[in-house]
This record gives sequence, C-alpha cells and structure tokens, in this order.
Amino acid sequence: MTIISQQQEGVLTLTLNRPEALNAVTTEMLVELGNALEQAQDPAVRVVVLTGSGRAFSVGQDLKEVQGRNVSFQAHLSHYNRVIKLLQQLEKPVLAAVNGAAAGAGFSLTLACDLRLASEKAFFTPAFSRIGLVPDSGMSYFLPRIIGWTKAYDLMTFSPRISGEEAFEMGLVDRIFPAEGFEKDIRLFATELAQGPTLSFGLTKQLLRRSASSSLEDMLDYEAEMQEIAGRSQDHAEGLQAFLEKRAPRFSGQ
Repeated sequence: MTIISQQQEGVLTLTLNRPEALNAVTTEMLVELGNALEQAQDPAVRVVVLTGSGRAFSVGQDLKEVQGRNVSFQAHLSHYNRVIKLLQQLEKPVLAAVNGAAAGAGFSLTLACDLRLASEKAFFTPAFSRIGLVPDSGMSYFLPRIIGWTKAYDLMTFSPRISGEEAFEMGLVDRIFPAEGFEKDIRLFATELAQGPTLSFGLTKQLLRRSASSSLEDMLDYEAEMQEIAGRSQDHAEGLQAFLEKRAPRFSGQ
C-alpha cells in the first residue's frame, strides 16, 4: 500500500507511504490516492488531511518510473489531474500537513489543498525547471492565485528552496508548527475543524471556486444561492440556538 488511510473523530488522514523514496509519486500511488479521495466523500468524513510518512511530504514524480521510456506526458498526467480535481471538489476542508520536503508535483499537491500546515523543518521547491519541464498538476493555476503572477513566475523559473518560514511570509503556508509534536498538533487542529459547521465550509469552497472566473454581479447571486442552502441547514439552526442559549454549538455537518 502506497497510501495509508486512517479515520478518527471525523478526520480522514491520508499518508503518502513510500518513505524510503521520500514519498516519490508513482502511478500506483496516484491511483490509490484518487480512490481514497473518492471514498472521502462519505459524510462521516468531515476533514481530510494529506501528509507524508518519514521525513518528506513528497519529492514529486519518481523519475525511475519514467526514465528511459517513451512516456506520453498527457496520458501520465491524467492520473495527477484526477487527484487534483478530487482534492478541489471535496465539499469539506482538505489540509496539507507538510512534514518535510514538498518538491515538484509534491509541491503541486499541497497547493491543491485548502490550507497548508507546515512543520518548521518543511521546505518547498517547484523543481520542474531543473529538469527542463514546465509546472504541472495544477501548479500554474494555484501558485499565481496564491502569491501573484510575477512571484509565481520567479519561483517556477529559478526553483529555489523555500523554507517553511519563507513560505509563511509569502502566503504559501497558513500555519507553522514545531517539528517536535507536529503530528499531534495537526491532529488537534484537524479535529477542532471537524467539529465546526463543515457544510458551511464546503459551500464556502464552492463560492471561492466560482469567484475565480465570475463578476461581482454573478457572485452576489451565487452567494444568495449558497446562503439559501446554509440557512436551511441543521448547522445554522444549531448555531442560532446555541447563540441564543449562550452555549457552544454542536455542529453535525448537515
């Protein structure tokens, strides 16, 4: 198994599990990860965490798999693209817990997640330009939207090593945690998020996706549409009742 799947308290943790190869990505891993993400649509899963085993998140494509072969990059990337689309389409928070190196397509995987939570020992690098390739697996879509066009071009052209602290300062990373106790901190963070109004979180993802290519007028209409759904939810009723009773809400994600 190249993917370890563990579910606890509404949190599904998917661990890239090729530590001996720094979790370099293979076709087998992509197929298993895609299947696991499809199963993550289960309502019992309220938050998904994607992380790596050992000392790396993922160093990207395992070049041994393609070396010396007449590879159709378009065909090969269809496996990556399936995973990227599934990460984006999940109507629940998806967290990248970056425990170490995230390079190339490994970096791209983190960008497709909703939040990036990094160990102080984590680092990032686009890497594609170092072997004469262009960014793939969604990097050219996500990176300029996160840090801006010119900075994204700079990083993708020169492929520097970006420390966790540098990534945080430029907005690539949302939280940094000490390396010691990283797994525990991530578990607590994800569990707290899973106790929130996860239906609302999923609808918010839909709003943000739509906003990337919509006018203000379209977004005002779409906000009203999504608010109609949220306003009729059990979570809204519970949140309102808890507010009136001056207690903490008990959200169900419905």
